[in-house]
Amino acid sequence: MPIVPVRTVRDMGLKELERIRMILAGTSVIDWRRLHFKTRDEVDRFIRLCEIDPDSPEDVAWVRTVLADAVEYLRRTFGYRVTEAVANPKEIHDLFLCASGALEPLKYRRIACVVLKVMHVIQHIEGRDLLFWLSVSEAEMCELVTEKVLAVAAEMRARGLPIVQFTDSIKTRESLITKLLAKRETVAAQVYDKTRFRIVVRKRDDVLPVLYYLTQRLFPFNFVVPMQTENSLVTFRELFEKYPHFARFTDDLQVDLGYEERQAALKADNQFSGSSYRILNFVVDVPLRLDAYLPPPEQDRRPRKGRIGFTLVEFQLVDEETASLNETGDNSHERYKKRQKLRVLKRLSRGLVVPKGQKGRGDDEESN
Repeated sequence: MPIVPVRTVRDMGLKELERIRMILAGTSVIDWRRLHFKTRDEVDRFIRLCEIDPDSPEDVAWVRTVLADAVEYLRRTFGYRVTEAVANPKEIHDLFLCASGALEPLKYRRIACVVLKVMHVIQHIEGRDLLFWLSVSEAEMCELVTEKVLAVAAEMRARGLPIVQFTDSIKTRESLITKLLAKRETVAAQVYDKTRFRIVVRKRDDVLPVLYYLTQRLFPFNFVVPMQTENSLVTFRELFEKYPHFARFTDDLQVDLGYEERQAALKADNQFSGSSYRILNFVVDVPLRLDAYLPPPEQDRRPRKGRIGFTLVEFQLVDEETASLNETGDNSHERYKKRQKLRVLKRLSRGLVVPKGQKGRGDDEESN
């Protein structure tokens, strides 16, 4: 893949702002009304980031299968009249350019956006189904994604991005049990941070350039999992106050400037974190090529020919000063785990026997 530029915040326009906002707010691309691609090369980089090789006949055939499925769904379910220019574009890149208003005729922009939204969903369904066809363990998927992420981390350091720390971790079995017992929804599929990467940057101002670079080299921006972001580090409105050049984009935002404040009023805080704990946590469905677990394309007899799977990964991003403050006093990880364990003990022992020396501590925690 060609080398992508490292953008400072002052270099960023509406395209970068919208992609970053999706991470900061945990919104969904399904709610977007347009894309921001201007050139074929931009689209080409994005398609390759999705692990699709536009030079591979097999990959192109697969994308066109997903496109045909999306068009058929819209025609059959809603009676959409999808024009042939969108249903069967000369090349896949044209669909993205059309949805961005960068390709004539402009009247097809909206239907191109609708088709891409359905393709986005179908792609994820197919990626999940692929895992049921393969003999690949969750541990192997973790190894694959860790190798991919750390390769980009090394590249980021080589490019001079201000990264102080980039570390990986896999949740232990004990931690997984404790987390599930602490959650009201005790379902293993709802734990998104089994594989986690922690990124510490030098200053708060470095957060956005690092975020945007990740969407250019590691994961497509639309693969951020909606409603799974915890952001107490950088608010979207603060960006407009700190960087006045963003003000000219206010009327062009996918959703209005007050969206984050309304969502914050509805969302409960992490009950185990300290009151002054600050972090940006977000979850991504990272695409992975699984060719090593599949027969060559010419020998593949499956009815569906997708070769890309997905694995959930959590990213934690914080600046160096805040990271230090997060490890002091009530914010420390030790106290976080203690509060979590006390909640689990309370749930497990309700009306039953409590381990000696634990009862009073659990009762005190519940009353706070």
